[in-house]
Amino acid sequence: MKLTDIYLHLRNDINKIEKEIERNIDADHPVLQMASSHLLKAGGKRIRPVFVLLSAQFGDYDLNEVKNIAVPLEMIHMASLVHDDVIDDAELRRGKKTIKSQWDNRVAMYTGDYIFARAIEIATHCKEPAVNSVLADAMVEMVLGEVEQIKDQFDPNQNLRMYLRRIKRKTALLIEVSCQLGALAANARLEYQKALSKYGYYVGMAFQITDDILDFVGTEKELGKPAGSDLIQGNVTLPAMYAMEKDPELKKMIIELLETNKGDISIIIEKIKESGAIKYSKKMSDRYLSKANQALTDLPDGHPKAALKQIANYIGDRKF
Repeated sequence: MKLTDIYLHLRNDINKIEKEIERNIDADHPVLQMASSHLLKAGGKRIRPVFVLLSAQFGDYDLNEVKNIAVPLEMIHMASLVHDDVIDDAELRRGKKTIKSQWDNRVAMYTGDYIFARAIEIATHCKEPAVNSVLADAMVEMVLGEVEQIKDQFDPNQNLRMYLRRIKRKTALLIEVSCQLGALAANARLEYQKALSKYGYYVGMAFQITDDILDFVGTEKELGKPAGSDLIQGNVTLPAMYAMEKDPELKKMIIELLETNKGDISIIIEKIKESGAIKYSKKMSDRYLSKANQALTDLPDGHPKAALKQIANYIGDRKF
């Protein structure tokens, strides 16, 4: 089953959200316009708007209100990717040139800033005043996560606590907020909002761990970037951490790669696979997904709840 099959019943609303995003990244300046359109055309799963829409169905669902959450959340995600690519000096994203590669770092940074600003502007149209404070807090945490990632870059002496805190801020938080604010915008019961917030956090953690696994087991064609890109860019993720603990020789190879940018990444990837790191990381992802499904227990049965469970299961079984 494809991810889009799970929320096929939302297809019309998702298409409207996509058009709203396209309309809201429109810019008067030709370079900003081209760069923003380039980013939009690169595509994406649009999973955050999906979480907003599904969570809103536990309350008084009104697309005209909910879109003021779904659109800015996806735009915040898009803008963060533009900035990430500058920090990581990434040439490709989803198999297409990044904005920094197509233009330069300055255009990329200003494009990201522009999309962030437009996202905040759209969110002000929400009737619920708490939305803006939640979004502001989330953006502060995201920035802290990015700064932490820069600080930890190329450092082989990281631990699990540092990794989990980083991926919470980098990925899980925005998915958690998507579920929380979707329910809030629809005036869902407070206990539903809390349950959906927990679900989003756990799913977000599993989502990022799975991404980090796929970086070592996928091909360049499947990933849209070279396999092992995270490690090449100096980002030590869970599989690499585990493998370094289990294999002192591999740790030396990874340290050399991080310190000198020398080493055969294909050999390192194979040794990471042989270390049991993929299995270990998958088990951790599965534990988060189990907690995500448990968080849904007291929500009313129906299509939205079933779809959220299916998305969690999809993330756990994600393959190319």
